[in-house]
Amino acid sequence: MLDSQFDIAIVGAGMAGLSCAQSLQQAGYKVVVIDKSRGLGGRMATRRLQRTHADHGVCYLKPKSPQFQELLNQLVDRKVIRVWTDTIHKLDEQGKVQSPQRQAPCYAATNGITAIAKFLSIGLTLRLNHRVERIEARDGWQLHCEAGEVISANAIVIAIPAPQAAIVCESIDQDFVEQLKAIEYSPCISAIAVYPIERQAEVEKLGWKAIICPSDPDLGWIGIDSTKQLNPVQPAIVIQSNAHFATQYLDDPDLQQVGERLLHRAAELTEQWFTSAEVLQVQRWRYAFPTNPISDKYLAANTVHPLVCTGDWCGGNRVESAFQAGLEAAKYLNQRLSEREARCKHRILPDQFWVQI
Repeated sequence: MLDSQFDIAIVGAGMAGLSCAQSLQQAGYKVVVIDKSRGLGGRMATRRLQRTHADHGVCYLKPKSPQFQELLNQLVDRKVIRVWTDTIHKLDEQGKVQSPQRQAPCYAATNGITAIAKFLSIGLTLRLNHRVERIEARDGWQLHCEAGEVISANAIVIAIPAPQAAIVCESIDQDFVEQLKAIEYSPCISAIAVYPIERQAEVEKLGWKAIICPSDPDLGWIGIDSTKQLNPVQPAIVIQSNAHFATQYLDDPDLQQVGERLLHRAAELTEQWFTSAEVLQVQRWRYAFPTNPISDKYLAANTVHPLVCTGDWCGGNRVESAFQAGLEAAKYLNQRLSEREARCKHRILPDQFWVQI
């Protein structure tokens, strides 16, 4: 029988939820991570296709803070990620691909970016494919899941997009819920194209690995995703729309046709053979980028039992923001629980983020 009693329940197995969970578990708390999906990572998502794979959410990581760089160094040491490129090309206003000056290193996972989430989940208790429908304050918290399971915890961290968190917290103080509802997002549509093995030679002749498209009416990103792999066999390309395009077509019933439009636009700008994909799969991201993130690293409810919402919408809109938000939420919870129960006062969060393996 599955254990249903925990010190802390964390809803969301993306970067914020996993970093928060690792910090709290290393401090000695009994933690469970719950997610509605069958896999880990949120937008750190990888899809397997034929003999290759592609990251169709977060494209790469480029650290700005020493703390996040330390995490990436750990991931490099464990051979989870490596430096992918130091040059992201740019499409100018005339539609020409320009090579910028040398940039800081951009990191990618050779086996797909979901590998980062799998690494961060080591040693954690997970409840995947569990959608939390509502939470209830009753001698702590009770989390009611879609499948009928009820999980009890002394504290909750909700690390999912703010509009989704607002639904889960509907029974909490309305001022708190309204703060969550005020966070807005821009959507994105990603198209993953896989090509015959014979095209690999043409990929190797290209003078670029990725292009950002700030001025294009449809596109935001074109990336040769298979170049992230150590020994790529089959070309895989990811095209991501900009927010304007995604807003127009997010709920289009023929998403495949929407992906083909993105693919043809990328071919117009770069290589005509992009239109001859063997496989084309399309993913919509309704909550891709928070457009008005709050400055704080978390949002704490005024409740008897601790309840915190956090994510990439706290302190920024990047994976790095989510990582830092998760750590700060862990610090806050540790303090709250220590104040409430003397037995928790000996629990000390680690000075540096690390994963025991």
